[in-house]
Amino acid sequence: MRYISTRGGAPALDFQAVTLAGLASDGGLYVPEHVPALSAGEFRAMAGLDYVETAVRVMTPFVGDTIPQADLRALLTQAYASFDHPAVAPLKQLDGRTWLLELFHGPTLAFKDFALQVLGLLFERFLANADRPLTVVGATSGDTGSAAIHALAGRDKVRVVMLHPKGRVSEVQRRQMTTVQAANIRNVAVEGTFDDCQALVKAMFNDAPFRAAQNLSAVNSINWARLLVQVVYYVYAAVRLGAPDRAIAFAVPTGNFGDVFAGYVAHKMGLPVQQLIVATNANDILARALNAGDYSVRTVAPTTSPSMDIQVSSNFERLLFDLCGCDAAQLRAMMATFEATRSLQLAADVRDAAARLFQAYRADEPTTAATMLAAWMQLHEVIDPHTATGLAAAWASDLPADVPLIALATAHPAKFPDAVQAAIGVTPKLPDRMGTFMRARSAMTCCRTILPLSRLMLHVPHDH
Repeated sequence: MRYISTRGGAPALDFQAVTLAGLASDGGLYVPEHVPALSAGEFRAMAGLDYVETAVRVMTPFVGDTIPQADLRALLTQAYASFDHPAVAPLKQLDGRTWLLELFHGPTLAFKDFALQVLGLLFERFLANADRPLTVVGATSGDTGSAAIHALAGRDKVRVVMLHPKGRVSEVQRRQMTTVQAANIRNVAVEGTFDDCQALVKAMFNDAPFRAAQNLSAVNSINWARLLVQVVYYVYAAVRLGAPDRAIAFAVPTGNFGDVFAGYVAHKMGLPVQQLIVATNANDILARALNAGDYSVRTVAPTTSPSMDIQVSSNFERLLFDLCGCDAAQLRAMMATFEATRSLQLAADVRDAAARLFQAYRADEPTTAATMLAAWMQLHEVIDPHTATGLAAAWASDLPADVPLIALATAHPAKFPDAVQAAIGVTPKLPDRMGTFMRARSAMTCCRTILPLSRLMLHVPHDH
């Protein structure tokens, strides 16, 4: 399996090289040259498999010969050993057709653990014989940072610099990132938004000499390996509800489009996905793009679902590339327009192609709070505000009643206790296994986004 850049100017890479590279050298995102299809029989055969074995079968065609299947199985077994539910990604039925897919049973209580626990082990494997360390630079709106830090802390030949927007993550998220005292971890609080953090990361990757000197890689969902690992839970959930012999729909809370793009990949593999519902909060660039063709940046509004407070959705580029017939020149021109003007109007044919599979729904703050309250009062279910946007989208859907609709529960409610308390009058508790990190001393560095490429971030003292 070879991977190509959406912008057509970077060399094709195998799975190992694309995992270590992160962002393509031409500023594009890597995608597989083709998405391998699985037969209906192959999907049926997964119905009785556990999560790890499902992952082996889904990932093997993408990994190719870079990892022997037995080694991949061992790596995945190790990655998911710390999850606190035997199913890893359990389904919970809410009503006659709506289900929650609980993706918060990993070590940092968010869906990012699925990919980053695996990515940490992939880095370790691929760097075993490397002669210099890899510098992992990431931007986070909260969950990616904590999951990446947990997965990479203390690992040989990897150093991590994680940027998050100061004051725009929950206190639990902040402490999960800043109380890890491993020597290879650096935290940077940026006076700005997630989009500012993401822009700094992309600027560093686009400075070729700097990128080479620091041996940069990425853990954001711009890294293909992250998206691949997330494809697995779409397949795992769907086959338990009757796929491939019935179609399944998913409602996905998303800001950066990575999680829902993983569902799109599952669809391209042959999984019968009736619909992918993109759920946004008030920062609704994706809803505007899919519903009206308006992919334009507005001011980021702080919300109770901070992991979705994003106005530049990096992974949307991957979808646009596919919808444009994998025409790199067309995609490159589109992204040049967007990067120059912060605005892009999608052509009618692109919008129509997206509408065959995607719907989009905007859940504002009152809707999010009302959904959390309804889930509690009617179903005795405590959900976090990100999950609430997805559930609101699911409940608003006009899909036929006989199509199972899975809403992704992307974070444990205890990661956002203030928002939950305000909405339902109940303060969720962190699981006992989380220990005492809320009382630990934080360590991070503050910076302003005006630093040229923020090169000093890679050398800041850990306990500043």
